This record gives sequence, C-alpha cells and structure tokens, in this order.
Amino acid sequence: MFKFLKKIVANLHQLFSKIWVRALMLSYSAQFKEIGESVIFNPISSVFSYKTIRLGNHVFIGGKAWFSGEINIGNYVMFGPGVTILGGDHEYKNLEKPMFFVKDNTGRSSAVHIEDDVWVGANVTILKGVRIKRGAIVAAGSLVNKDVEAFEIVGGVPAKVLTQRFSAEDKQIYLTNIMNWEQQNER
Repeated sequence: MFKFLKKIVANLHQLFSKIWVRALMLSYSAQFKEIGESVIFNPISSVFSYKTIRLGNHVFIGGKAWFSGEINIGNYVMFGPGVTILGGDHEYKNLEKPMFFVKDNTGRSSAVHIEDDVWVGANVTILKGVRIKRGAIVAAGSLVNKDVEAFEIVGGVPAKVLTQRFSAEDKQIYLTNIMNWEQQNER
C-alpha cells in the first residue's frame, strides 16, 4: 500500500511540475525580444537576458540553460540541457575600479547567431560573436569560440570540425526537400 501511495504522489508531483513550468513559460514568453511559435524552455531552471534574445519557431531549450547578451536563434533549433550562450564580456582594462563594478562593457559584446535546423548538444558553451550556420550540429560538452559552417558537425574544447552532416550531393537534396517541406508546413 505504501509503495502504491508513493507512486501516486510522485506522479502527481511530476504532473503539477509540468503544469507549473508550462504556465510560467507562457508568462515569461512575452519577455523575449521576439518569440516564434512552439518554443519550449524551462524558466525555473534557466537564466535568460530576455530583452536581448530573439527565438524563431519550433525551438527547444533544455533545462539549466544560461543565455545572456544579444542572441538570435532561427527555426527548428534544439538545445540540450545545460547550454550556455555568452554574448558579452567583462571590461577588464578600467584603471579606476575593480572589474566587478564596471558595468559599461560597450565594445566587448557581440551578438550570437544560430541559424535554422541546428542541434546544440548538452553542456555546450557558445561564446560572443559566433555564428552557427544552418544544419550544423555541436557535440555535447563543446566550447564554440569560432563560426560553425553549414552542415558541419563540430566537437571538443575548443570545437573543431569532426565531419560533415551530408555529402555535397545529399546537401542539395536536403535543401530542395526542406524548402518544399517548409512551404507545405507554413499554413
């Protein structure tokens, strides 16, 4: 009987947690600079600089994310848990006060751009100024400090090209098919 009761309580906890996260997600969605349709994120376990982030359609952001700075995310983008995007930096050359108190870091920030159909694995860190182009994949645990070209699969610290997602011939087939698919699903 006790095991049965514990299972019911655990299931109810899970259900109410999901409902609470969804309600908060709807509430916090309005805080983003722009947000598309079907965006899923966890506002309880994650930290976002909402006013500087643009999100496209069909974006999934795993829990424990930390996104700060100017960030532009395309459509059909997936982030594993624990992803950090740092679009800014600290001013460390101020001669008048400790770095902690220097709030003006103009010139030390640079937008991060993540194009359509990108998959960023768990615990990835993406630094300021990086562009991850269409169809790229970033392996879990990577540190991305340079641009990632379209359809590259990168990984490591710092991230380096591991392989290509498609052959040259398959890339053309994919691009044709994805254009057709997007046109059919725009309704």
